Amino acid sequence: MPACHNGGMKKAHGFFTRLVAACCVAMLPVTLAACSGDASPSDAATAAFSTRRPTVTHDSLDKAQVPPVRDDSPHAKAVRAVESMSVEERVGQLVMAPLFAGSDPSSLYDLIANRHVGSAILIGNWNTGADTVKTATAQLQGYAPAGNRLIIATDQEGGLVQHLKGAGFDTMPSATQQGAMDVSQLRQSASAWGTQLKAAGINVDLAPVVGTVTVDRSSNAPIGALYRDFGLDPAGNADHAKAFIQGMSDSGVGSAIKHYPGLGSVTGNTDFTANGILDTTTTLDGPEISAFNSTLEASPSMVMMSLATYQAIDPNNPAVFSSTLVTGYLRGKIGFQGVVTSDSLSATALSGVQPSDLGVRLVEAGGDLACIGASSYVQPVLDGLNAKAAGDATFARKVQQSAIRVMTLKYEMGLAR
Repeated sequence: MPACHNGGMKKAHGFFTRLVAACCVAMLPVTLAACSGDASPSDAATAAFSTRRPTVTHDSLDKAQVPPVRDDSPHAKAVRAVESMSVEERVGQLVMAPLFAGSDPSSLYDLIANRHVGSAILIGNWNTGADTVKTATAQLQGYAPAGNRLIIATDQEGGLVQHLKGAGFDTMPSATQQGAMDVSQLRQSASAWGTQLKAAGINVDLAPVVGTVTVDRSSNAPIGALYRDFGLDPAGNADHAKAFIQGMSDSGVGSAIKHYPGLGSVTGNTDFTANGILDTTTTLDGPEISAFNSTLEASPSMVMMSLATYQAIDPNNPAVFSSTLVTGYLRGKIGFQGVVTSDSLSATALSGVQPSDLGVRLVEAGGDLACIGASSYVQPVLDGLNAKAAGDATFARKVQQSAIRVMTLKYEMGLAR
């Protein structure tokens, strides 16, 4: 290549390099100004661009186009249902009225249709078979609103405590005999018994007894003498109670563990006496109550409170009326948020309490469902609850919360919609 041409190329390259450098230096202040807090031509350009192109965020979307997420859990449905109820309707959900063997189901018509009673219990010797029971339960359900059917319960423990007998119902072994079964065998048997109950229109079995007998069996009138317990130590009783509950659940029937925190250490039967019903040994950290708490793992539908008094827990109130036990311990410490029901509020153990105060004291303690074993007590219990709720806003809120718990159970069971 000619030397002159090569020299020209070098001059041109040098000129180009100086030109680029000069341009970079000239542009530098503008570039730096864009990172400073002072206004600059680039700021103006950016602002102009921003005004021409609005930022799109979630907040700028039309929220009306985004449908709200509806909570259709049983609890949420129960909250909505109870919010739409009157006080009288809420109170009605907190009462379980008795229907005795041989009585006409129409005797409960007014309580269900007009007083809004939401549960019933079949009591006595229903010994004419499943067809009779099915007819009665269907008639009772016919009195209830289509979207809020009844909880219909009975005591079908086995042995001496089996209210439903005859064709269509197996003769159940006593709980003590059930305690000799393998847990898998008991679960299978309980499923069969539950299937029979469900076919007859029963949706909750007020069983099993989870109490542990700690005194001489023959002297323990409510449980041991009647072989109503599984006859094992607390852990064994809990395991068999779980199997019973699971078997019932397999068939679509709920259960109620009873009689919290246990009747295995008293001599008097709370159904028939107010004497000998002070428990001096059961404690909140003892194995007897631990059996109940362990059984909660099987998700029973309800916990039924005892009518005895427990000196080491709350010496001033029977368990069913003890906020220390129900609200403070069972709900607060153990965490049970389901339905708490009573043993029969018309039992002799509570004969010193005015009938109109029975339901009030149950709800004040944190309980929900007043199980009543005498027809004459139903109206006074309803009246007492309604009167207290009408004049006491704090109590009315407790009624509302109890009704929500009952209705949550109904939605879980498919009784409400």
